[in-house]
Amino acid sequence: MQWIEAKVSFGGGDEALVVDLIADVFYSLNAKGVVVDDPHLEPVESWAPDAVALPEKPAVTGYLPADGRLEDHRQRLEQGLAGLAVRFGFQYTIQYKAIDEQDWSESWKAFFWPLKISQRIVIKPTWRDYQPEAGQLIIELDPGMAFGTGTHASTALCLRLLEKHLSTGRTVLDVGTGSGILLAAAAKLGASALTGIDLDPMAVSVARQNLLQNGIDSRRFELICGHLVDNIVGDFDVVVANILADVIIDLLDDMRRVLKPGGIFICSGIIETYESDVVQKMAACGLALIDTQKDGEWVALAGRAG
Repeated sequence: MQWIEAKVSFGGGDEALVVDLIADVFYSLNAKGVVVDDPHLEPVESWAPDAVALPEKPAVTGYLPADGRLEDHRQRLEQGLAGLAVRFGFQYTIQYKAIDEQDWSESWKAFFWPLKISQRIVIKPTWRDYQPEAGQLIIELDPGMAFGTGTHASTALCLRLLEKHLSTGRTVLDVGTGSGILLAAAAKLGASALTGIDLDPMAVSVARQNLLQNGIDSRRFELICGHLVDNIVGDFDVVVANILADVIIDLLDDMRRVLKPGGIFICSGIIETYESDVVQKMAACGLALIDTQKDGEWVALAGRAG
C-alpha cells in the first residue's frame, strides 16, 4: 500500500505545545506513525550507538493513506493547521511525499528511542538495546502503523495514571487501543484480564503482536475491532481511553454499562481548554474526579464510579 508523508515544519510559538497540537490534528485524521523532529533531542548515549543527526528545525510528520479519502484528509489537515497557527502564533509549511509502506515502516524507526515514563515504566522499541534497572517494567513495543509509541504526552499521562490506580488482579478495557501500549503496561502492572477495542483492524493486529512480544499469554487478552464500546459485553474494573476530548465526552454515556461500581475511568488526549467540559460530563455520568495529571497543555483525568 502507498502512503502520503505529510511533514509539517514550523517556527514560532510554544514549541512543545505546537508539536502536540499538530500531532493531535494528525491523530484526529487517524494518521499512522506520527513522528516528531526535535532539534533539541539528546538521546542517552548508552541506549543506542546509531543516533541520527539532529533535524535543523522542529517538525511533525504523519502518514495518510493514498486512497479515496486523501483529498478530504489533506483539506482537513490544512484547515486545522491554519486555525491553530492563527490561534497559537506560529508559522508552518507542509511537504507531501508519496512513500511505500515498507520504506516507511523501516525509515521512521530511527526516531524512536527507549523512553522512561516513570521510575518503573520504560517503553523500549524492540529494535533498541536497553539495560533495565532493578524493579523497572520494560514494555517492548513495535507500533508498526498503529498510533501509540509512548512519546506523546497523552500516552505518558495515561501510563502514569494506570501505574497509580491499577491494582493487581483487576480487569482492564482499553478503548482505542492503537499499538496496545496501555494494555501491555496494564498486564505488567498486574491486571488479570485485558480487553482492547479499536476501529482500525491494523491496530488490532499490531496490538496483538505487541502483547505477545511482551510475553502476555493470549488467554489473558481479547482484542476487538469496533467503534468505542459498541461491541463490548461485560463490565470492567478499569476503563482507559487515550482519545480526543469530544470522543471521550460521547464515550462517557456508556460508562455505566462497561465500568463496575467503584471502578476507575482514566482518560487522556484532552487539551487543557476542554478539561472542564470532560470533568462536567464525568460528574453527570456518576464519576467522581479522583486524580488529574498535566503535561504542558495536555490533561489526563481519573474518575471513580459511584
